[in-house]
This record gives sequence, structure tokens and C-alpha cells, in this order.
Amino acid sequence: MNRTERAKEFFANHYNCSQSVLTAFAPDLGLGVDQSLKVACAFGAGMGRQQHTCGAVTGALMALGLKYGKALGDSEEKKLTTYAKTQAFCDAFKKEHGSINCRELLNGLDMNNPKDKERILADDLFNTKCPVYVASAVQIAEQIMKNQKEE
Repeated sequence: MNRTERAKEFFANHYNCSQSVLTAFAPDLGLGVDQSLKVACAFGAGMGRQQHTCGAVTGALMALGLKYGKALGDSEEKKLTTYAKTQAFCDAFKKEHGSINCRELLNGLDMNNPKDKERILADDLFNTKCPVYVASAVQIAEQIMKNQKEE
């Protein structure tokens, strides 16, 4: 099973978008599945259902941070590399989907507003749109990681 399939499977099994994306990468980046599920949990639904940055985006950015981020004793260049990859990821995601904002990606609907939540459920957005964002986040992050190998 590839990462995209793994992420979609986690999402289909009631893990949030952030958990699903990070966990698809975690074993290859030295983070256990349980750890990745826990650390990413708060980022789902745009930061704990606040609908800010899409959880699929934050999950992918955490994966990029695990791969390229600055750790103890590392040079400042690692941080700058991670920032550049973050910007490249966000640009690609925005180009594909128009935004990285959860509420905007869910047609401007507020999942904390009962009427909007009814509309989200009636339009089946959690099952039609969110898996697309999860898959896309994995694919974009993979492409960024692949490009690094080729540089």
C-alpha cells in the first residue's frame, strides 16, 4: 500500500486529516504510528475544529519538518531549507485547491455552526472533499521530497 492509500485508509477509519497525512509518512521518518497519531491530533479540522490551516496541510508540513527540519546542533540552513519546502508545498496546494484554509476548502461553511454543519453533512463534504485534500497533501509532499533527492 502506498502512502496516499495509507493516508486515505486512516482518514476512512476516523482519524483526522492531519493524523492521516502525517501517519502515512511517520514510519519512514522515524516516528511511530501512535506518536504520529497523537502529535497530529490537535491539528485536525484546521487546528482543533477552528478551521484555520487545513489539517492535511499541517500533517504534510510536519512530515517535511521531520525530514528536513533543524534539530539540536544543526545549521541554520536546515531551517531555511524547511521554510522553502513549506512555501513550495503551500504554493502547490493552493494552486491545486485554491486555498490552504479549512473553512474555504469546505465551501466557506463553519463546521461549528449547526446550520453550516448540516450543510456540510448533507453535501457529504467530509467524504468527498477531505479525502481529496488528504491524498493531494501526501502527493505534493512526496514530490517535494523526491525533488530533494534529485537535486
